[in-house]
Amino acid sequence: MQSGSKKQVDILRLKADVAAASVELLSAHCAADRIRLQYSPQDVASLADRSTLKRAITSSEAVYRFFAEVAAQLDHPENAGA
Repeated sequence: MQSGSKKQVDILRLKADVAAASVELLSAHCAADRIRLQYSPQDVASLADRSTLKRAITSSEAVYRFFAEVAAQLDHPENAGA
């Protein structure tokens, strides 16, 4: 069982980690927008390095799945921790 101060530290760390992730995600969003505004999806698919593109797609899908799960918990907080 965690002590009250340990749990408080964990909550503070969680909040800091979410804030840092938010900044990093905004940066990634801006980078994707730069590409999106300059190139067509067809150009990206045919001209970009395939392995780099696959890594970016895999990462973005994982981020989407995680935050979709978090969003579902926001919509239905009674399921939190289940």
